[in-house]
Amino acid sequence: MCAWFFILRSLDPTMLPLATLIIAMLLTVMLIPVVSALAVRFQAVDIPNERKVHLRPIPRIGGVAMALGAFVPIVVWNFADGFVRAYLVGASILVVTGLVDDLRELSPRVKFGGQFAAAAVALFLGGVKITSLGTLLPEGVTLPDPVAVPLTLIAIVGVTNAVNMADGLDGLAGGICLLIFCAIGYLAFLDGNAPIGLVALALAGVIFGFLRFNTHPASIFMGDAGSQFLGFSAVTLALGLTQGSDALSPLLPLLLLGLPVLDTLTVMAIRASQGRSLFSADKNHIHHSLMQIGLRHPESVLVIYVVQALLVLAAVQLRFKSDWIILLGYAGFSLMVAGFFAFSRRHEWTISRHNILDVVIWGGLNRVKVEGTVICLAFRSFEWGVPLLLLISCLRPMLVPGYVTIAAPFLLLLLALVRSVRPQWSGGVIRGVIYLLVPFVIYYGDTGAGSILGVVGERIYEGAFVVVALLMVVISKFSRRSEGFRSTPLDLLVIMLAVAVSGLPMQQLLHYRLGLMAAKIIILYFGFEVLMAELRGKYDRLSIWTAAALVALVTINWR
Repeated sequence: MCAWFFILRSLDPTMLPLATLIIAMLLTVMLIPVVSALAVRFQAVDIPNERKVHLRPIPRIGGVAMALGAFVPIVVWNFADGFVRAYLVGASILVVTGLVDDLRELSPRVKFGGQFAAAAVALFLGGVKITSLGTLLPEGVTLPDPVAVPLTLIAIVGVTNAVNMADGLDGLAGGICLLIFCAIGYLAFLDGNAPIGLVALALAGVIFGFLRFNTHPASIFMGDAGSQFLGFSAVTLALGLTQGSDALSPLLPLLLLGLPVLDTLTVMAIRASQGRSLFSADKNHIHHSLMQIGLRHPESVLVIYVVQALLVLAAVQLRFKSDWIILLGYAGFSLMVAGFFAFSRRHEWTISRHNILDVVIWGGLNRVKVEGTVICLAFRSFEWGVPLLLLISCLRPMLVPGYVTIAAPFLLLLLALVRSVRPQWSGGVIRGVIYLLVPFVIYYGDTGAGSILGVVGERIYEGAFVVVALLMVVISKFSRRSEGFRSTPLDLLVIMLAVAVSGLPMQQLLHYRLGLMAAKIIILYFGFEVLMAELRGKYDRLSIWTAAALVALVTINWR
């Protein structure tokens, strides 16, 4: 861990946003297998029942890995800020109480006590307070403390529970929060609020890492520790950003956090109308309702992702608009969603799955999968294309820091030693080298002294990432290997984000295109994950490619 702190502290300050995202993701990926093993050892697993959609016990303390993955870069780079320190204390309270609840169920009173304690820390130590309602109040009028304090506490605790209750399908709460944190990060950098922007990027990074293990079929759940952590983080950052800004509308949290809040309010209204406890368990959540009308598990998650993405885009587009427009727009959206599900329940309406979908499209895709011609052609291109893209990325920068070229020979020696002495460790070493190399070579190729490829070469190079992304989807969808990489709603979520960030005016935020760099890095990461899953331990050729990339990196500063 000391080595991590040294590396983080020595990075170029202009690389902080990208490094925050990447290192948070890598730490989470590294920690999840550890916490999974601990969960099995201490029986911290989620047992299936009539309310659950999974069929086997699943470890449920993934939230611990997420919290640690986020806290490390935040503490190293951002700890001096008072808001950030208060946020870390409040989030830690919820992670600890959530973990205890995951291990041995706490009473609702104790859980609420932990949530109110965390909210109080954010309010009194972090300065997060709802004092402004924008143009909903007369000009210059703010909420007095007797109103603002309880309203803030209720809002933080309410959203924390709303995200916790939304965690009902594989990848659902994580995907919703990923979109929320990406939007908060973007708005924060636009508004010049770097502390909140960096925290949001760290949280986006840990969710990227976690979702590869949590999308259907999940191998780990975030548990209460994770869902409360994400809910508290989302509402605290959203309120801290908008209440502390003169430019952004204070009602933007309605759009950013509105879907889980609407879900919770709708469920509680149904329970109240049936004379049941507001906190009793049932299957009236939005994700349950989508499955009841005929959507499958991944389809339900995908629909909710799309709706949340539309709300996030609305928040970005309406950030300077009238507060009344935002309020009325959210009210109209809520009435439409609640009305649709009320109608479907009352009339027992279900989606008619036409033959064109289930027989022609899905049936045709299955026939292509069985024949195997497409997967063979795609995999051959992919097997050569992904390592070649890494090699070109290592040759591309005109100049890199000296410590990068010094580290490369040591990594090359490590790769050679492991291949000779412990070949069964080759996969882990290759993965570690790639995860270290990719962010540096992409960053310095895009922002350093320039690229050796030229204008035409750069266009071809960036187009290669699109080809790799498409091949990755084809391979993960048509692979017939049970242990191979599988396409999930996360893949579409990544594509949606990559397309979105490449079109944002990122030059207003930084002197380089952060979003496009992040998209390249994630595509390469996922590309190697797909490749290594399909190779099933046969890494000889990939080891040679990785060694060639390291040699190329050593020669950069000698040119």
